[in-house]
Amino acid sequence: MANPDPNRFLRRLPIVVGGLGAVLLLINRLQSPQLTDSQARADVLAVILSAVLILTGLIWQQVQPRTPDSVHLIGEEGFFLVPDLSDAVKTELAWASHLLLTNTVTRCVVVYYQGKVLLRRGILGEKSIVTPGAILKRVLEKHQPVYLVDLKVYPGRVEFDYLPSNTQGVICQPIGQEGALILGAHAPRSYTKQDEKWIGGIADKLAVTLRS
Repeated sequence: MANPDPNRFLRRLPIVVGGLGAVLLLINRLQSPQLTDSQARADVLAVILSAVLILTGLIWQQVQPRTPDSVHLIGEEGFFLVPDLSDAVKTELAWASHLLLTNTVTRCVVVYYQGKVLLRRGILGEKSIVTPGAILKRVLEKHQPVYLVDLKVYPGRVEFDYLPSNTQGVICQPIGQEGALILGAHAPRSYTKQDEKWIGGIADKLAVTLRS
């Protein structure tokens, strides 16, 4: 279910105030049998003010960014770690995934490294096996991140069947030369440039830990 836009009232306020002012001005004019020069000047200013408020509201409707609609991802919450990892690696993976889940729009984290899944955490999809498709293969080969801002519009979304079926956005961030950090979001177009840089830093730190 989509969340309502928290700024919708502020965007509509100038239109409401401007429209109300115009209506009150019309009522005042109809109830005034004689129009003085000072009243005429005041009416002109009031008309201009109402028009400016209405125009401002219409511009805000177009210009102000809206909070992307978010959904409740379909799946069960879980936390899976490969049992034969060292305690240091387990701690690092748990720390990194916790930060991502609590400080970004990420709702599902998958760490794929050297051909196997080391971690799955958050809202999990039905499948636990990661079979790299064209998008993930590109990330692994070129070592460059890919951000799918609105997953439903990409034909390649079928390869992410290990994420919740209604995942809205995906980031595939390379982990060194041998893996990838795959993040599923509950809202489209919701990762900021700052988020992307921060995710890249976490992936770089994981790469150092996993190589050691």
